[in-house]
Amino acid sequence: MKTRFCLVLLLFALAAAALRAGEFSFSCRTDKSPLEYALGEKMTFTLRLLEDGEPLPGKKLVWTRTGDDGRKESGEASSDSPLVIETSIDRPGFVRIKVDPFDADGKPLMRGRDKFGFDGGAGAAVGQIGGGEIPEDFDAFWAAQKAELAKIPLKVLEMKEVDSGDPAVKCYDLKIACAGGMPVSGYLCMPKNAEPKSLEAELLFRGYAVVGASRPVKQGKERIAFQINAHGIENGRPESYYNELKNGKLRAYGFRDDENRERETTYFRGMVLRLLRALEYLKSLPEWDGKTLAVSGGSQGGFQALAAAALDPDVTQCFAGIPWLCDLSGITRGRLRGWRPNYAPGLDYIDSAFFGTRIKCPVTIEAGLGDYVCPPSGVAALYNGISAPKKIVWKQGRTHAYSPRNAETFVQEAE
Repeated sequence: MKTRFCLVLLLFALAAAALRAGEFSFSCRTDKSPLEYALGEKMTFTLRLLEDGEPLPGKKLVWTRTGDDGRKESGEASSDSPLVIETSIDRPGFVRIKVDPFDADGKPLMRGRDKFGFDGGAGAAVGQIGGGEIPEDFDAFWAAQKAELAKIPLKVLEMKEVDSGDPAVKCYDLKIACAGGMPVSGYLCMPKNAEPKSLEAELLFRGYAVVGASRPVKQGKERIAFQINAHGIENGRPESYYNELKNGKLRAYGFRDDENRERETTYFRGMVLRLLRALEYLKSLPEWDGKTLAVSGGSQGGFQALAAAALDPDVTQCFAGIPWLCDLSGITRGRLRGWRPNYAPGLDYIDSAFFGTRIKCPVTIEAGLGDYVCPPSGVAALYNGISAPKKIVWKQGRTHAYSPRNAETFVQEAE
């Protein structure tokens, strides 16, 4: 009995220890704002590995420095003291600092099932970072696409009421006729019994994935909220339906070099046509107040929001979180690549940075200094090209998938 009692105590102790297992993080400080360095100026990064906010000694830190200048440096250090990295960059662009911690056995520290580490950086002459050369016929091309869209009557193909889970909100699974081979497909939510011309409207987008839309019930409590999926596919279907598309027809969509050589065949052309038709539909609803028309999304959804704001002058607000497809030709000029299609001429017509130059409404952007799905240089090129009122919030150590809880934040804003 005593042995069993001791075993129970041991199990409780182990469980308590597991519950006390700390949360790993990195603190990172630069000797000035990471957006304010001059060309060639020394940048000093001071990093500290933490557990539950306290310094964590006894770990090995392996770091690398890369950047938009093509230079690469690396080294190792102990977490017993702060890691100090000094570097610079001699052209407008960003430096990337990546730090991976390992325990005494050489095993990487983990955050759940994922490897834990730091990814961040700083830029020099950030306000001078620009995109590539916009095609002379950029506007003419999109005017022609709008003309093609106009040949397809605005018609609801399917409208099925679905459960919103909120008695105050009605929700519909919608399909709307569109040019480009696929319909608009999404969920529309709004307050029940709304009066004519009483509601603002918002069009929402999702990131890169082969999935249906989600029901924007929360947004639909106070406004017309329409979330569309990127492909015009069915919503609310079993996972097997989406897996079949992901492994078949929509496998690696947007990354096919042969499609991206021509502006008419790039996959994103159809995506843009669908968002334009979705905006057209929202503006046709009697409940819309005729004034406020917002667009929002993150990653690929950020690209879609920027395209919507650029191509529809009725859009009044644009939010683009960690926006994708910025400065796609930047990799031909030595900038860090990120996760993106290979550059091809057709992509010049869907570049988020180029769409940004056409936006007239206020724009808010969120970005990560460690996001190398959507590299900081591309997002800076987007921001710098916008002439409308704009704001960008940068977070140190933010990657595409992870945002540190206490990340240092830096804001740029212009009216």
